[in-house]
Amino acid sequence: MKRKREIPMISEQFNDLLGNSLEESMITAEKVAHVQIGNNLEHALLVLTKCGYSVIPVLDFEYKLHGLISAAMITDAILGLERIEYEKLGELKVEEVMQTDFPIIEDTSNKEKIFRLLVDQPFLCVVDQVREFKGIITRRIILKQVNRFIHSPVEGSK
Repeated sequence: MKRKREIPMISEQFNDLLGNSLEESMITAEKVAHVQIGNNLEHALLVLTKCGYSVIPVLDFEYKLHGLISAAMITDAILGLERIEYEKLGELKVEEVMQTDFPIIEDTSNKEKIFRLLVDQPFLCVVDQVREFKGIITRRIILKQVNRFIHSPVEGSK
């Protein structure tokens, strides 16, 4: 007889502490650096360099999320066998190089899933049901909340 796999649950105290703060702590789409489908790699590299991020979302003109692009992906795309092919920066489009297989979040109330995914991701893109980009939840935000929880006084203690 097979045993049912127990699904780990987040402690009630921690869940209560966070409340709805994940959605409130989300960095909204308007504040997130991004590039659009159709932009060339030169533009994407410029945005990445100027904003200082290692990875940014790729959106279409309706703000729908299509992928992620990084400086490492761009560098890989322009590396030739014997030289760096800089001319490709103006020729290749972000959609030819971007990563399309990555975790996304539609439900910001599923904290357990968010915590699990953030172990391996620096941030998670938040979208609605039609994949319209709403913003990001970063590992940094979660760690700040965990730190606040760890250092908060326990009720009934001196």
